[in-house]
Amino acid sequence: MTRPENESAQQTDIVVVGAGPVGLFAVFEAGMLRMRCHVVDTLDEIGGQCTALYPEKPIFDIPGYPRIEAGALIDHLAEQAAPFEPVYHLGQQVTALRPREGGGFLVETSKGAAIACRAVIVAAGCGAFGPHRPPLPGIEDYEGKSVFYMVRRREDFRDRRVVIAGGGDTAVDWALSLSEVAARVAVIHRRPKFRGAPESVARLRALAYAGRIELIIPYQLAGLEGGDGRIETVVARTLAGEERRIEADVLLPFFGLAMELGPIADWGVDLEHKHVVVDPATGATSVPGVFAIGDIVTYPGKLKLILTGFAEAAMAAHAIHPLVHPDQELHFEYSTTQGVPGR
Repeated sequence: MTRPENESAQQTDIVVVGAGPVGLFAVFEAGMLRMRCHVVDTLDEIGGQCTALYPEKPIFDIPGYPRIEAGALIDHLAEQAAPFEPVYHLGQQVTALRPREGGGFLVETSKGAAIACRAVIVAAGCGAFGPHRPPLPGIEDYEGKSVFYMVRRREDFRDRRVVIAGGGDTAVDWALSLSEVAARVAVIHRRPKFRGAPESVARLRALAYAGRIELIIPYQLAGLEGGDGRIETVVARTLAGEERRIEADVLLPFFGLAMELGPIADWGVDLEHKHVVVDPATGATSVPGVFAIGDIVTYPGKLKLILTGFAEAAMAAHAIHPLVHPDQELHFEYSTTQGVPGR
């Protein structure tokens, strides 16, 4: 159902929901097609997980960058989007998506912003997120003091005895990185096989063979010992009951993030296992005018990579162009031919 036009609503072409790397690149791609963007994000700063969870985490699969820290990637993407003057609405959530008379949507946020647009791009990453906490008695007493679910500054762990729990990319990548500064790094994983990128896992095993990282496998977290919020010992145990006690200053449990779509789940888009179903050629959802890109989407063959989200941003922008400029035929041009305003 449409509602009367909000005369105080801000006007734009596209509202991008999510200011992570894929959302920022969507601003650039839209700008190259002469479409303006407003960006809404629940966090108080741009960058999504890259800023909130691991600004110093190295990323190795961004084309042109053999290695780049997550925070630096966000800085570059913000600079790339800046010529197109995006308007950021940070620290607020989209609370309503209402069809407008004549087409498009009125987007309303938790801080009272009203934004009229022709299309919406959902680039919300994994939605509202929080860490999966290991079920250890009393772990809350250590959180924020010696148990951390993210690494914001690698230097905070210099010369400390670090225990990492987990077997995915985050656990593997931080084990490699912190081995360069920590006094000791031990990795607890419930099975011998790790789920990280093959090259990273190979490096992890090489460092373990060299004695720079200790692999405690196949073990699981079983308990913490210490006092006043400070860990002294991490207890690990096999399924058969064999126990290991690891002296430690810090525990980093990396068991992934709990994902909640939030209000997006009420927009009427087709969902599959808490992901938005899209047409992979355009990013179009089941709701005309609403597109989705990045980790929040699913389709056959989907790869949850930042670079995949970048490609999806470009395709969504091109699919939206006829909605914003219905009387203009789009002639594809390479950026080397077209250039960028102000560059």
